[in-house]
Amino acid sequence: MRKWHRWISVFFGIFMLFIAVTGVLSHAAALWPSSTSEAAQAALATPPAGFTCPEGWRCMPPRGDTSGFGSLTGFFHHLHSGEEFGPVGTAISILSGFALIFFSISGLWLYLQMWTNRKSRGLKGGMFWK
Repeated sequence: MRKWHRWISVFFGIFMLFIAVTGVLSHAAALWPSSTSEAAQAALATPPAGFTCPEGWRCMPPRGDTSGFGSLTGFFHHLHSGEEFGPVGTAISILSGFALIFFSISGLWLYLQMWTNRKSRGLKGGMFWK
């Protein structure tokens, strides 16, 4: 298990780092303080007079901040999901998700093996050791 854990991490570690960074940037851009006032945002969200949403459509007001760092939220989301790179990017993003699941399970498995080996040899230290 340790061999698989190490070899898969060599390949997917780069992609998982990219996904983590773009996810953080996507959330940072969404939470970034808006440069427009609340009154201006309310005016942007108000539909024109006489507008009704067509039957079966989901009408949403436009996002408030369309300038600065906040406008990059969609771009970072597309990078994060791999959509910006087409089907290959999406496939790599999905495979990286599976790799993360594998790393979680195999890491726990390896830790439990080390812990039981330590316990069987009579070494002290509890669940966490130096």
